[in-house]
Amino acid sequence: MRPDKDTFFMNIAMEVSTRATCDRKHVGAVLVQHGNIISTGYNGSADGMEHCDDVGHMMVDGHCVRTIHAEANAILQVGVRISPGATLYTTASPCWPCFQIIMRGRIRRIVFKEVYRDPRIFEFAEKAGIDLVHMEHHGTPKETPPADR
Repeated sequence: MRPDKDTFFMNIAMEVSTRATCDRKHVGAVLVQHGNIISTGYNGSADGMEHCDDVGHMMVDGHCVRTIHAEANAILQVGVRISPGATLYTTASPCWPCFQIIMRGRIRRIVFKEVYRDPRIFEFAEKAGIDLVHMEHHGTPKETPPADR
């Protein structure tokens, strides 16, 4: 018997969840447009970063923040089909959730004015091969020092 569309796509999402790399919760997502799958995603680390299953969890307030959520990965996967290497210009350095999306989006250079909030981005930018460029007050770029600053 042929399943209805909701059952069909949910079954696929359940299968996608088996690829998740955070053992706290395996989540899968399927993005459908006009009855066709355009993307899938599961909770896992950004490309090239360590997975919870390999190095443990990065816990903040009882939640693991090492992984990008399945829903965000499914949405971002559509954007990943563009060529890597874009530059993001932002008035403040990204927060951790936005930085994870940047890593997943294969953006390779971030130019920012103000250092904002989360020092983890400096460590992970180096691991991910993302150049961070801190603009001085008058618009002159300078290389951002390593995370041990």
